[in-house]
Amino acid sequence: MTAAERRLAPKHQRLALVVGALVVLIFAAVLATWALRSQASLFYVPSQIVKDPPAAGHAVRLGGMVETGSLVTREDGVTIDFVVGDGTARVPVRYSGIVPDLFVEGSGVVAEGRMQANGTFFADTLLAKHDENYVPRELEDMTAAQKKAMVAETTR
Repeated sequence: MTAAERRLAPKHQRLALVVGALVVLIFAAVLATWALRSQASLFYVPSQIVKDPPAAGHAVRLGGMVETGSLVTREDGVTIDFVVGDGTARVPVRYSGIVPDLFVEGSGVVAEGRMQANGTFFADTLLAKHDENYVPRELEDMTAAQKKAMVAETTR
């Protein structure tokens, strides 16, 4: 068999190129999925965490309401303990760091962190939620027309 006879027909060369490209794409997708697997954090509410807790140390998001009377600041001044509830279950949370301005008892919160084996959620990040009636301090003294103009100007 000569070298010219061993060469693939142009139709087979294109097919081999397409199959090779598909193999590379599948490999890249599997590699990306594997790399993101450890970065993904699922969202839980307290009743889900109590019913089916995530593995200790696995990154998750916990969302719910900060229960009134549960907020305690520790002696170091930057660590706080509070309880997140959803009306049916409660999860104790500990956080060290700067607390968002909107974080108060009775408000909504999303905490990113990890469950510990003792049932306490250690938060790395706190995101305070507000209701639909929230108005930033900068807009409190403005008239409705001024607020509308400010919103239009900042959303262009």
